[in-house]
Amino acid sequence: MASNNKTDKSLFAWAAMRIGLGFIFLWAFLDKLLGLGFATCRDKLTDVVSSGCSDAWLYGGSPTDGYLKFASQGPFADFFQRMAGQSWVDLVFMAGLAALGVALILGISLRLASIAGILLMILMWSSVLPPDNNPVLDEHIIYAIALVGIAAT
Repeated sequence: MASNNKTDKSLFAWAAMRIGLGFIFLWAFLDKLLGLGFATCRDKLTDVVSSGCSDAWLYGGSPTDGYLKFASQGPFADFFQRMAGQSWVDLVFMAGLAALGVALILGISLRLASIAGILLMILMWSSVLPPDNNPVLDEHIIYAIALVGIAAT
């Protein structure tokens, strides 16, 4: 009986992890789409938010251009920089964020969503090698590991 209670508690923890990660992905999609002023449409120097600015995808901005062009570094930087701002990359990236967020929050197609999310996280991790704060790990790898757990659970 005790192991069932432990299992039930772990399932709640995995559900919370799944929904939390889903919200992270869905929020990234909405911020890049609408320019809500968190990662998109916030002036880096003054911290002033101009919601719905021209950087938002809905208003003509590219959700991949700045990141791939300026943040990518390391052995794969040229590969990622060549993709920066291309409309097909923007579409695949944004569709992936939205689909991943919705799937994780609603609990649908979790294995497929987790595999796609792992691929996205590995690509994002490989675009900034080596990571800034650790020679191997960053949040992208931790998210990928969490997605492995979600797929397995």
